[in-house]
Amino acid sequence: MKGRKRCRMHGGTNWGAPKGNRNALKHGGRSAATLAAARWLKTVVELVDFDH
Repeated sequence: MKGRKRCRMHGGTNWGAPKGNRNALKHGGRSAATLAAARWLKTVVELVDFDH
């Protein structure tokens, strides 16, 4: 809500789920560990030379 700190409908602030909240986790496809593994795998694939 513009200019206000509380929602006019619900009365609470809208900060989303707490960090590390397991109840908000749906599938883990965008978790920090999964994204780090994807970056690592991309680096490995770039380093491997397939043109032998």
